[in-house]
Amino acid sequence: MLYRFGLLLCAALLGSQAMAATPVPAGNRHVEQPGVPGGSAARTKALKTSYEAKYRKVLALLSNDVGLRKKIVQAARQFGIDPLHMAGAIVGEHTYNVDAYDRLQTYYVKAVSYLGSSFSFEHAGENIGDFIQRPEFSACAGKTGSYALWSCREAVWNAEFRGRSVGGRSFPNDRFSAVFFQPFYAGQTFGIGQLNPLTALQMSDLVAQVSGLPKLDFRDPQAVYRTIMDPDQTLPYVAATLKASIDAYRDIAGFDISGNPGLTATLYNVGDPEARAYALKAENARRKAAGEAPKLPEENYYGWLVNEKLADLKALF
Repeated sequence: MLYRFGLLLCAALLGSQAMAATPVPAGNRHVEQPGVPGGSAARTKALKTSYEAKYRKVLALLSNDVGLRKKIVQAARQFGIDPLHMAGAIVGEHTYNVDAYDRLQTYYVKAVSYLGSSFSFEHAGENIGDFIQRPEFSACAGKTGSYALWSCREAVWNAEFRGRSVGGRSFPNDRFSAVFFQPFYAGQTFGIGQLNPLTALQMSDLVAQVSGLPKLDFRDPQAVYRTIMDPDQTLPYVAATLKASIDAYRDIAGFDISGNPGLTATLYNVGDPEARAYALKAENARRKAAGEAPKLPEENYYGWLVNEKLADLKALF
């Protein structure tokens, strides 16, 4: 019996080793920073500032607010990730997308301003609730959990509607989140984590399970916006989003990116980590068949900055 147990234990250990994800080394794969998109450059120029100035501003916010750092550490601990991943995502967003507010209190004030706002998630007069009842979304009916359900709906949008004409109606060649979930202007994100509402809806179940916050409902867009604006509520969503990226690359592509905040920041920036993990898996299957070395995950311009400035962030956390 003991011998048999030993064989089973050895088999289990060998199996876990075979399935173990390959750790991605710290630091950047690119020697020089990849190109920054023109939209980011235009926004920065319009504000008469610079990337360096914006970086220093968000770094000062993190440095000066001990309470904010504690909230980040708490949220990171809840989801089992290093707080540097959260700090990196926040720094990247406020360096390249928006300017940071000087005080955390301003984010709370902005969140309260949405209590009385009247808006809905819709496009060209069609509410998202009606839109997802279209027959094209029938494949998502069996999905359970907010992440699987909204990811399925996003995939259907990309495959069946994006840039296409359906039933005599043309749909924009744009992201699902930009078309239906940003009622004020395209590209709009809010809060210290700069989350978009679709990402928040995807992460709703996980955040509710881990942090105990109420689940979000697309039929209550005001509550969704208050959540992504309120630092106390949005930070768990930031952590959950980063955790989902780490899990996707481990489970799908076979890479452990938990030691590289620049990679998690990249995925936070570009989104759709599962699709990107599947693409990397397919690329490495092709490389293996051709006798080539596997391709490691790579950072974009946003993640490159995070890895480049990691010493600053480590000093805070």
